[in-house]
Order: sequence, then C-alpha cells, then structure tokens
Amino acid sequence: MEARHVHLWVAGRVRHLDAPTIAHELYVAILSSGAPAVEMTLSTAGPRIRITALGPEQLPLLYSHGPGWQIITGLANISGLTTDECGLWAQVGTSR
Repeated sequence: MEARHVHLWVAGRVRHLDAPTIAHELYVAILSSGAPAVEMTLSTAGPRIRITALGPEQLPLLYSHGPGWQIITGLANISGLTTDECGLWAQVGTSR
C-alpha cells in the first residue's frame, strides 16, 4: 500500500478530519525505518478511532519520535509505541 492509498483508505472508513493525516504519518514513519512492509489497522469503539502502523522489527528511536511524531501528537488525543516496539499508534475521538 502506498502512502496516498493509506490516506484514502482511512478517509473512506472513518469520519474524522485528522484521521487520514495521522494514518499517513504513522505509515511513513514505519516505512522510513526501512521496513519492507507496513501493516495498518483501524479500530473503532464508540467515539474512539485507533490507527496502528506495524513493521516487522523494533523501531529505532528516530522513527518512533521523529519529525512526523510532532504532527501525530499534535492531532491525536493520545499516541504511543506498540508494546512490542515494532509500531506506532494514535487514537482520536470523533469530535474533531
């Protein structure tokens, strides 16, 4: 999946203005770390939307807190590194 397709994929599934941008930044961060593939998941529960991007290996610190991280943290309600440290996630509500 290309970064543009990630943006469109999320935009077509949830109604939150920032969700496509957040998904794009998560995807680019994992891909930029050298991951040959990125697994994207989108979960919803009530008003919450959680977007996760996973790679096959642990992320170097630069990619888990690089320039795109400022965009993600600025738009998401909460965000973080997955417990296995192979991915990043962000959560937003539906009010934005």
